[in-house]
Amino acid sequence: MTAGTLVRLAALAALALLLLRPELFAGFFALFANPEQPVIYNQGNLLNITVSHVAIVAVAVLASSVVAVALGILVTRPAGADFLPLSRAIANIGQTFPPVAVLALTVPLLGFGTAPTLVALFLYGLLPVFENTLAGFTTLPSSVIEAARGMGMTGRQRLLKVELPLALPVILAGVRLSTVIALATATIGSTVAARTLGEVIIAGLLSSNTAFVLQGGLIVGALAILIHDALSALERWLTARNGQKGRS
Repeated sequence: MTAGTLVRLAALAALALLLLRPELFAGFFALFANPEQPVIYNQGNLLNITVSHVAIVAVAVLASSVVAVALGILVTRPAGADFLPLSRAIANIGQTFPPVAVLALTVPLLGFGTAPTLVALFLYGLLPVFENTLAGFTTLPSSVIEAARGMGMTGRQRLLKVELPLALPVILAGVRLSTVIALATATIGSTVAARTLGEVIIAGLLSSNTAFVLQGGLIVGALAILIHDALSALERWLTARNGQKGRS
């Protein structure tokens, strides 16, 4: 077992303990709170808040990945090539439009809660997956595509049996980037009453309790690192299985 694996396992164990038994860390967080302040977040259950945070991110990333991959496939087909500039513009707008502005615009339409946060994360997650889907499909070896065509495969068969499996590690790299961005961005959802780890950070800021801010930040950071590593491992496995060493 490598040192990196041991560090990741230690981080996973520490995160699990913090969520299940936060009182075990009271001595550490007491270093960052005033004597009269609570040292462990006491306005909700950290585990439940974390589960809600991850669920919101998962739904948003799944939705943006499905749309971005579908657009990427469409514009790499001869019939959809003309839509590439429009599709890229849509993905770029979603990435460059500030999530806070999206929340401000969607709250009057959708109300407070999870829905505005899902819209903001969905728009923010489109570009990495879309661009990686384009890269995955446009850099496939032409000899492989020609061989599939020579075997008599239809366009649908080439897409599902050859192109998509080969492009999958590159697409997954975009999903990984989108997920890490969404994990951090989701914290602002608490400003419109979404149940995310942002409420722990905001509670700390409002009460000048650094221990609360640290708890929210550490949990988000640990989740981002662990999920990033897990998806990276999946990419490596897919790349090795396809015999595409170094492509992703």
